[in-house]
Amino acid sequence: MLTEKNARSELMARGCEACHGPGAEHVEEEGTGGRMITFSNASPHRIEEGKAACLSCHERGSRVHWKGSPHDSRDIACTDCHTIMKKVSTRDQLSHPTELQLCGSCHLVRRAQMFRNAHMPVREGAMTCSSCHAVHGTVNLALVRHDTVNDNCYSCHAEKRGPFLWEHAPVNENCLDCHDPHGSTRAAMLRLTPPRLCQQCHIETRHPTEARLPQSKFVIGHSCMNCHSNIHGSNHPSGFGFTR
Repeated sequence: MLTEKNARSELMARGCEACHGPGAEHVEEEGTGGRMITFSNASPHRIEEGKAACLSCHERGSRVHWKGSPHDSRDIACTDCHTIMKKVSTRDQLSHPTELQLCGSCHLVRRAQMFRNAHMPVREGAMTCSSCHAVHGTVNLALVRHDTVNDNCYSCHAEKRGPFLWEHAPVNENCLDCHDPHGSTRAAMLRLTPPRLCQQCHIETRHPTEARLPQSKFVIGHSCMNCHSNIHGSNHPSGFGFTR
């Protein structure tokens, strides 16, 4: 067994064998024998064998919830996302040049949404998929990094957190009630175009809300937000209608 002279641990001292296992038979039989870990995806057994080798070092930190996570349960191997023997990306030893390309190779719909006119600045490099998602596993829904979707959004959009004197119920419930975080063809990544978005909860009474009618001039353009501008919440004593 070859050993590394400057190894910082017993495992590191094993060199290649730290990851690939004992290689004496492999060398003696000139590459045709031996039971080495090849990180092949040929079978579920090979995948689990390769993941176990990686987790012998990388089992803490962000990987603590890896076992049983969505990616693990779908037989995603470490080498499906990471490459060790050659440099493809500038960081994290990814198997693609960027996270968007890597995640988009499986999540095709989400990648397509990123190319809509209203989108998170992932394409521009200001953030990545892992800015919101803990890709190696988490106890939260959809692998979001924080306890709730709202907490995830508030990590950047702190001004929307509150508490407010007048609070808008869907804002407290879930940001995804109104916004599609992966991208939308509408301004502010809204799921629907106002006033239709607002009319999912608010009935058409008391004042006109149909943009197609000539007397509904206040619904044109920014629609309901022409008047109800503080739609995420208001601290004004007279802001019960989110107008101030």
